[in-house]
Amino acid sequence: MGPVNATPVFMDNLRTIEPLNDRSMIRQAEDNDMFGAIFKSVLSDINQTNGYLSKAEDEEIKLAIGEATSTHDLAVALQKASTALQYTVAVKNAFMESYKTLINMQI
Repeated sequence: MGPVNATPVFMDNLRTIEPLNDRSMIRQAEDNDMFGAIFKSVLSDINQTNGYLSKAEDEEIKLAIGEATSTHDLAVALQKASTALQYTVAVKNAFMESYKTLINMQI
């Protein structure tokens, strides 16, 4: 038996993970409302991350009570939640670093 080619399966699952940020919202914003557009985009990303975490928790509960028919759904939900959470934390860290830089600037 030869090696298994998992690339098509991986690529199919990769397509289901949507980008967490919608830059079109930011590009369409007028100059006077740039902060509002960025804030709405960040809130949308956080809500989507919360949705992924909730879905993963629901899949864990289904598996625990015996309603789950496949552990694959649980694995996919957990990976999506993990990736979304890592991205959200990275964005938060970048924002905090930028904020600290601005606060420490000499005027």
